[in-house]
Amino acid sequence: MENKRELMKKVFSNEKADRVPIGFWYHYVPPRDHFRALEDKNVLNAVIQGHKNMYKEMQPDFVKIMSDGFFGHPSLYNSNIEKADDLYQVKSVGKDHPWITEQVKFVKEVNEEFHDEVYTFYSIFAPIHCIRLYFEEFEGDNKKFPRLFLENPEAVDYAAKEIAKDLDILIDSIYKNTQIDGIYYSVQEIQDERADRAFHEKYVFPTDLHVLNTIKKYSDTNILHICGYGEYTNKLELFKDYDLSIVNWATHTENVSLKEGKEYFGGKVVIGGFDNNPGTLLDSGSDEEVEKYVKEMLEEAGTKGVIIGADCTISPDIPVERFNFIRELGIKYSK
Repeated sequence: MENKRELMKKVFSNEKADRVPIGFWYHYVPPRDHFRALEDKNVLNAVIQGHKNMYKEMQPDFVKIMSDGFFGHPSLYNSNIEKADDLYQVKSVGKDHPWITEQVKFVKEVNEEFHDEVYTFYSIFAPIHCIRLYFEEFEGDNKKFPRLFLENPEAVDYAAKEIAKDLDILIDSIYKNTQIDGIYYSVQEIQDERADRAFHEKYVFPTDLHVLNTIKKYSDTNILHICGYGEYTNKLELFKDYDLSIVNWATHTENVSLKEGKEYFGGKVVIGGFDNNPGTLLDSGSDEEVEKYVKEMLEEAGTKGVIIGADCTISPDIPVERFNFIRELGIKYSK
């Protein structure tokens, strides 16, 4: 039986491995339920069972544990934030809040299912990303976050710093109470052309860096996800100095290939290659088209420190046979 922990140890160390691995993941509940694990145990149970089913069916080379049910931040739930100044209501909830304690229990239960066999990473969103997701997914308003941020960036910065306090507590507690291997840290720019590099460096980078430093206290093997899909785009230059050892970005949305990204990020380990949007090659292409694409991608990017994956989360409806086929292609074109 293949030792996937040994395989991924080599890959994550940017060493030549026996084959190129794959890394795909998806959500287990609808978007609005991403915030409802504490109020509805059925949501949490669905997420836990979803991970177990995924592992049994897909047999992944490593696991990204999704934080479905624990998105956002408790002080945002059912809040009445209509103007930027309302974000001064956001407060750290502290180590004894169920958003911390129940989340750690969840990670522990899921992680124990497969940690002995594969590397595991827990998905955490950057503080500002937590605010954006609440407005977009829970309230269903895609315009609210950039509007409030540009209305009063200091108010958003304040809220992000309060959330960062709890992310520190959460990360500390996860590492002290589970055997997680690393963190999958999701970041994104503001999605408004008025928020330029200077704006990012003043109002986004500091809290991102704060959490990055907390993550790196415990592990040298962490994944930076620069979240892009559909109309959500990012200038990779804004995140070049985010110093995590593995990088995943939207190769298709940003039009930056695995080869180009690996060079741009200084030779770090990279994950990606497939567009995650519906109707694209991953879910709609023929086997011949997929094989041609993987062959050309690996010929260009090489096979060292490369993981075949997608730009972001994929549809759970894609048959598992597709991932098995891509894994076999990783074996074939690693020789």
